[in-house]
Amino acid sequence: MVISPLPQRQTLLALLDTAVAVSHPDACLPPHLPAAPAQGRILVLGAGKGAAAMARAAERHYAAQGQIDRLSGFITTRHGYGVATERIEVVEAGHPVPDAAGFRAAARALGLAEAAAPDDLVLVLLAGGASALWSAPVEGLDLATKQAVTRALLRSGAPIGEMNIVRRHISRIKGGRLARAGMSGYQGGGDQPRLITLAISDVPGDDPEAIGSGPTVADPTTLEQAREVIARRGIDVPEAVARALADPANETPKPRDPIFTATRYQLVARPQIALAAAAEQARSLGYRPILLGDAIEGEAREVAGAHAQIAREARLKGERIALLSGGELTVTVRGNGSGGPNQEYALALALALEGTAGIVAIAADTDGTDGGTGKPDDPMGALIDATTLARAAALGMNAATFLDNNDSSGFFAATGDLIVRGATQTNVNDFRAILIDP
Repeated sequence: MVISPLPQRQTLLALLDTAVAVSHPDACLPPHLPAAPAQGRILVLGAGKGAAAMARAAERHYAAQGQIDRLSGFITTRHGYGVATERIEVVEAGHPVPDAAGFRAAARALGLAEAAAPDDLVLVLLAGGASALWSAPVEGLDLATKQAVTRALLRSGAPIGEMNIVRRHISRIKGGRLARAGMSGYQGGGDQPRLITLAISDVPGDDPEAIGSGPTVADPTTLEQAREVIARRGIDVPEAVARALADPANETPKPRDPIFTATRYQLVARPQIALAAAAEQARSLGYRPILLGDAIEGEAREVAGAHAQIAREARLKGERIALLSGGELTVTVRGNGSGGPNQEYALALALALEGTAGIVAIAADTDGTDGGTGKPDDPMGALIDATTLARAAALGMNAATFLDNNDSSGFFAATGDLIVRGATQTNVNDFRAILIDP
């Protein structure tokens, strides 16, 4: 057995870096890029926090093949997540709440897809965050109304799956509607599909219809289910939204729709791959990795309590253990503090562990920002160890009070345990690791 020469906190950060690196577009995208069509352009459209880096990786790939002059198109990424590109235009927009830039970008993407020539290949690059970044409300809704619905869903604690059911049914681009636009001028034939989607998964279960709210795949959900989400979460929507969710014209394309016969969808990175890479590194450093799951959902503080119990029991085994997990946690906001699901998980975990010696943990969002104000310098996550609560108490801080106020960012900023990295150019969702050295 090789024992890690790194202090535990450095080891946690190294595991996080490994999970991010294996999911970066430079590493995961090129092997899956399709050959250029016999004739016509490669029209690149895309959205997500990692979409700019995906576009740049595509440019490098086709440049190496002498095909870069055949590229055109544009992608939309979060403010602060742009990178320099040569042929594919990069547009920045708001996330997690849509803004006017995302509204214009979605309309432009639909227009370009509809205008694609018969010989063109439409290449769609998707990463986490595309749902907010491509905002094209259905007829009768404006951007402000859609923003209000998004904010209400976020505050309700609705998981991403429920949020996307609603988003798909009040959008002109989500739920397979971009595929419909891209197939409008297609006449059939050729050796490859007309529209190819390459995606980095940021959702539990890696369901294509949930990644970016599925703009290029069939939608198995219904308007009725969208109405049920609104009712279950107790959200008082404007009358215009209620009308939109009752209008049969806003139903999405379903699995047997012929528009999907000449499309292909492929995942190029997903949370399971990131966790597996981190597990292998943990093993090389002398820990026995235990994967708790790559699709964990639920209230952040409740999941933290369950993981604290697992960590305590693992400590009794007398082994060096690394508990690894992913997924997407939620926070039902009741206070007026700042933070995100990973930071709230870390704070709740510290409280549940009560300073137990030999246990340290990290929780971070692999896209580089966890909650916050939507800026690229928002915290990525936080670290905790056996001294966290004692250090806070020495500063006159009560951890439970901060948790009650949903102010995990304020807590960890004071203790010096915030992780701030900026945009990572990918997104395979939450990364959590608990190291146990009994």
